[in-house]
Amino acid sequence: MEIGNHIRAHRTEAGMSQDDLAARVYVSRQTISSWENDKTYPDVQSLLLLSEIFGVTVDSLIKEDVATMTKVIDSDVRTMKRLAYVMLAFMALTVIAGGWFTFQVAVWDWPLDHALPTIVVAVLLWGISMFAAVWIDRIKKRHDLITYKEILAYWRGESIDRNTERGRRERAIPSWMKAVRTVGWTLIALAIGAFVGFLVSGAIDRLFG
Repeated sequence: MEIGNHIRAHRTEAGMSQDDLAARVYVSRQTISSWENDKTYPDVQSLLLLSEIFGVTVDSLIKEDVATMTKVIDSDVRTMKRLAYVMLAFMALTVIAGGWFTFQVAVWDWPLDHALPTIVVAVLLWGISMFAAVWIDRIKKRHDLITYKEILAYWRGESIDRNTERGRRERAIPSWMKAVRTVGWTLIALAIGAFVGFLVSGAIDRLFG
């Protein structure tokens, strides 16, 4: 692969650091580093910006790397789609398991030790959904995708506009805070599932109890 060498050479020739180039292409410094080390590849919008900044054509940047870039990007898109379906499916099953646990305890008056298998199943389902979420997050980081619009554009194979207010704001948030936010939303979903289960079980108990 030569595109990484081309980007590094043009950047050095222009007297720019990776941080300088990152600011002009609206990506992180880590993304520039990944491009230059051929770990990931620029999307169409980034290629256009790079060609503009360096004063060269897109063809001169990518040359014989087009086929490989397309293959890698297409593979990541397919993987992200599959993982998204897995994450949503197991998240829904986790919520159902939480509701079922509430039903067992509230309607059938099961002791907690009898309902323990349901809790274990819920935790396992949640773990699988989190594994898929982490894998998706790694793909997002490889392609520097932050906002929903950026992810959707990447998903559809469209040009990605990273120069937005929300994109800049999201990129300023530390990674640990994003991880806490993801876990928090998952716990909220579990709480909602348990609450719905409690309401349903209460209604059933009044009807048939």
